[in-house]
Amino acid sequence: MNKIYQLAVPKGRRICCEVCEAPAERVCAACTVTYYCDVAHQQADWNSIHEKICQLLIPLRTTMPFYNSEEERQHGLQQLQQRQKHLIEFCYTVAQKYIFEGRYKDAVPAALHSLRFRMNVYGLSSVELVPAYLLLAEASIGLDQIVQAEEYLSQAQWAVLKSTDCSYATHSLLHRNLGLLFMVKENYEEARYHLANDIYFASCAYGTEDIRTSGGYFHLANIFFDLMKFDLADTLYTKVCEIWDKYLNNHYQVLSEARVQQIDLLGKRFETDTGLDEAQEAEAIRILTSILNIRESTCSGAPQKIVFVLRILVMLYYLMMNSSKAQEYATRVSNIAQEKQLSAQEQNLIEQLLHIINTEVILP
Repeated sequence: MNKIYQLAVPKGRRICCEVCEAPAERVCAACTVTYYCDVAHQQADWNSIHEKICQLLIPLRTTMPFYNSEEERQHGLQQLQQRQKHLIEFCYTVAQKYIFEGRYKDAVPAALHSLRFRMNVYGLSSVELVPAYLLLAEASIGLDQIVQAEEYLSQAQWAVLKSTDCSYATHSLLHRNLGLLFMVKENYEEARYHLANDIYFASCAYGTEDIRTSGGYFHLANIFFDLMKFDLADTLYTKVCEIWDKYLNNHYQVLSEARVQQIDLLGKRFETDTGLDEAQEAEAIRILTSILNIRESTCSGAPQKIVFVLRILVMLYYLMMNSSKAQEYATRVSNIAQEKQLSAQEQNLIEQLLHIINTEVILP
């Protein structure tokens, strides 16, 4: 990173830090179009998102070339907008993944990039800004910055209220984040209200049995668990597991039936596919491992419930091509099955899982 020579900055141009928007004193030496107030913010941005998009920012932040015709100019503007839209989704997915992994500090710069590109493409008051505001709010909640989270949520709510064409999916995200905020504040009545709305709007958008709806069930179950209403919590946790089991099992069965065709002449495995992006995979891991921990601490007398979650995690990691994790959970399932004498059908399913994973060719 290089220092900025202030005399080289055009008069009247204000150069701001990418992270905090304070006056900048340094510039990224790799792209020369991204500025920071100090080394700490440059490092934070680099670790979060800048390393991944550094060179992609150059054509977006440099002066457009001279075009010979209006048609060429319009084509150039369309290409510029397409690049920005690509970065909107990419930065959003990266920030989401960090949040599901509990890396809230790393999520902030990526979410800020998504927000700024949205502003450039859609304007300052568009409802399209809401998903980025909600990511920033969730990261702020994770960092215990409640006042900052409330500010982002207020901006999101205001954008939704002004919009006449806000999707069910956006309403769902807004209510989920409001529910999370009130959970942190231990206002469980308000949290339940918003999470119930989250489930309603997600069901309208995707259906009641969709993995994108399952997050609302999961957070609502956490409230009931904290309130020691264990029967209600257990029912909702089971619902979440059933949704993920059905989704992953569909992908897993296709692979199982065509497994012979998956091995080529060199003995190498073709790539599997979860049908999920990186953020959704991180969310699945977070939700299912949380439920597993709860099951192991509360369901010692009902091993079938523990086995059910473990089996889903085996399928998830197998489809993610993480053979070591898949084998780890499969071994745990097998040990429980032998100790607790599960049904013949359950043991058969477990044996099939272990066989496929143990005979899988692991690429170097």
